[in-house]
Amino acid sequence: MKGVVLCGGTGSRLDPLTRVTNKHLLPIYDRPMVFYPIQTLVDAGIDDIMLVTGGNNAGDFVPLLGNGADFGLKHINYTYQKGAGGIADALRLCRHFVGRDRVAVILGDNVFSPGVAEHVRGFSGMADGAVVFLKGVDDPARFGVAEVAGGRVVGIEEKPAHPKSNLAVTGLYLYDHTVFDLIATLKPSGRGELEITDVNNGYLRRGSLRHCLLPDGIQWTDAGTFESLHRANLLAAEFRGKGRP
Repeated sequence: MKGVVLCGGTGSRLDPLTRVTNKHLLPIYDRPMVFYPIQTLVDAGIDDIMLVTGGNNAGDFVPLLGNGADFGLKHINYTYQKGAGGIADALRLCRHFVGRDRVAVILGDNVFSPGVAEHVRGFSGMADGAVVFLKGVDDPARFGVAEVAGGRVVGIEEKPAHPKSNLAVTGLYLYDHTVFDLIATLKPSGRGELEITDVNNGYLRRGSLRHCLLPDGIQWTDAGTFESLHRANLLAAEFRGKGRP
C-alpha cells in the first residue's frame, strides 16, 4: 500500500498565521503539523509516501522533511498542486506514483491518536473498494457527514446545513487504484473544486464503500480553524506527553 499526504490549499481560515508559511508547517505542540499525518502512515506500516503541496512555500517542506529519515524512511516523494483544486484534484496528481497499488490518503492537517494505525492495517489487505474512517463529533456541519443505516454507509453529504448524523468523515481514506478513473469523471463543485465526498459517494454507488467507526479510545481532529488548531495542540500534548510517537 502506498501513502499520500495532502498539504495543498491556502489555509485562509488560519490567516494571518498562513500569510508567510504553509498551514501544514505550523507547530502543533512540539512538532510541525505535517509530522503527525506522516507518522500515522508510518505507524500503519506504510513506507512509500508521496507528499502533495502547493502555494508559495512548497519548497520549505524539503529541508524540513528531507528524505524522511526522521520517520525511519529512506525516501519521500514530492509533487506540486497548482491552485486550490480540491482534495480529489490533489490526489489525481499521484496516479503514476500509486500505479495499481492500494493507497492510504491522509489530509495534512489531521491529527489522530496513535491507535488509528491498527485500524488502517486491518483494511490494508482488502482487494478492492474504499474505506472511510468515521468519528462522532460535536460540529459535524464542518465536515463531510455520513449517514449509516443497517451497518453500512447509505449517504455522505459535504458540509450539510442540517446534518443527518454526527458522524464526520475524517481526513483518512483507503482506496484501490480505480480511484483515479473515478476522479477523471468528476465535475467541479460549486466551490470550483473536485470534492473528495464525490469520490466516496462514487464508491458508495458501486456498492464498494466500507467504513470504520473509530472507537472512543481513538481521538481525532483537524487543524483547519483556530478552534480545531487549539484542539489539535491539546490532543498532541496528551499523547506526546505520554511518550507516544
